Amino acid sequence: MMLFDSLSDKPRAALYGLFIGDALAMPVHWYYDPLNIESDFGRIRDYQAPKSVHPESILWRSHYRSLNKRGEILHDQAKYWGQQGVHYHQFLQAGENTLNLQLCWLQWQSMLAMGGWNRADYLKRYVEFMTTPGRHRDTYLEESHRGFFTRYAKGMAPEKCSVPEKHVGGLAALFPCLVWYDDDLETGKRCALERMLATHKGDLMQDAAQLMVKLYAVVARGVSIRDAAQDLIDSQCSALLKGNWRKWLELPTREVLTRRIGTVCYVQAAVPAIFYLLLKHGDQPEAALVENTMAGGDNAYRGAVLGALLGRAHGMQAWPTRWVKGLRLAAAPEG
Repeated sequence: MMLFDSLSDKPRAALYGLFIGDALAMPVHWYYDPLNIESDFGRIRDYQAPKSVHPESILWRSHYRSLNKRGEILHDQAKYWGQQGVHYHQFLQAGENTLNLQLCWLQWQSMLAMGGWNRADYLKRYVEFMTTPGRHRDTYLEESHRGFFTRYAKGMAPEKCSVPEKHVGGLAALFPCLVWYDDDLETGKRCALERMLATHKGDLMQDAAQLMVKLYAVVARGVSIRDAAQDLIDSQCSALLKGNWRKWLELPTREVLTRRIGTVCYVQAAVPAIFYLLLKHGDQPEAALVENTMAGGDNAYRGAVLGALLGRAHGMQAWPTRWVKGLRLAAAPEG
């Protein structure tokens, strides 16, 4: 039986795309030199497991020390922080999702249990998931989690623990709510923004999120993904959409992403990169996710957002059967 089989075709494809885009890029997440991707994996068209050594890992520069037991979230992964060459997702298997997407799965389980988005229930599940050893096997925890649990360890209520953010990983959390309320997108937009702000607050994140929910809503009305993206660019409704788009579309994808826009984690680069990929490859969802993966950088979370939007635009025909069947969502505990 297919997952999410109660959903109609395009919302289902959006949810699948969310997880597919992350899983495809997972083994080369934060490879910033595409030549290293080619050397280690060739051209990635199928799910692969990560190598034991990441040639560009800077995990050794990341730090988190729990203030007390209440804020302990690294568990048995703590020993790898501070080491050279450690892959951020070293224990994940081919087709498995990174922590942020496992939390999207947790979010979906919360909505199934509650009949829709419920912030209190999700945050309760999130705290339990993160503070219980063995709930996931990912090594890296992004700044949003570290900031949240630093505040939580100080005794703050979960509803007060969100920290100002700017990482594209936070945008992935929008899509379970948008999909759930696909037939009532005004409610969907409100719930999606509330979900994101529960862990990723700040004006920059809200600006990026507003673009994504607008894009989703326009595509849901039947506008092609490329036209929808172009209309938002033409409206110049956000500083995130500024750029030499006409010139960029004339150039090879890798050159634009790596040299013109950038492939870093921050929404200032990730959002225009997503829009560029939609304009350049919006009619070819499989190619779009492969190109995103091969560009490197924060390709996992760009890929998740990109996959959700492409899935909503094209339906399940967008995704090769091998990608759908190869997902290992069952590896993420259901909470």
